[in-house]
Amino acid sequence: MDPNTFPTKGNLILAKNSLELSRQGYELMDKKRNILIRELMDLIAEATDIQDEIDVTFTNAYRALQKANIQMGIHEVEQISLGVPVEDSIRIKRRSVMGTEIPKVEYEPVKQKPAYSFYRTKMSLDEAFRQFTRVKELTVRLAEVENSAYRLAYNIKKTQKRANALSNITIPKYTALVKEIQEYLEEKEREEFTRLKVIKRAKA
Repeated sequence: MDPNTFPTKGNLILAKNSLELSRQGYELMDKKRNILIRELMDLIAEATDIQDEIDVTFTNAYRALQKANIQMGIHEVEQISLGVPVEDSIRIKRRSVMGTEIPKVEYEPVKQKPAYSFYRTKMSLDEAFRQFTRVKELTVRLAEVENSAYRLAYNIKKTQKRANALSNITIPKYTALVKEIQEYLEEKEREEFTRLKVIKRAKA
């Protein structure tokens, strides 16, 4: 038997303290969960907007690329594409939201002219370049938002489990223990009071 469950005044104080801590813990978990849910809803809405913009931009980009292929020839466009530098300016850091680490992508698109000569190219290629550059920017942002949403959702699930454990197991356990010890001590006090009355009556 757990010594902390013995019906003593000391254990009653410990049980009350544990019950109070459990209730405070549940309130904190509940607040944390609500904050994380609000953050998640904002990210979901943002991801939806970005995805919609990506769809439109991709459509425009491929339409412009198709036009450039027709006007300049697929082989010529492919050769030009080989000269486009690889993107290496993306940096990933982290920030914390209620203890949840989510990625913070640092990416500032450089405003520069296309990595090819304007000689013997068409405006359709310039438009394709502009649209695909925008797709890259949106994809970077979407990756950050979706990864953040996934991490928040995972943490919400963990927080919900802890809150449920406190609400359904820990708090009822200490509530019952406090009641049990209190009833036992009250009964002992009544017995002691009755015994003292009998002794006092006998002495009188």
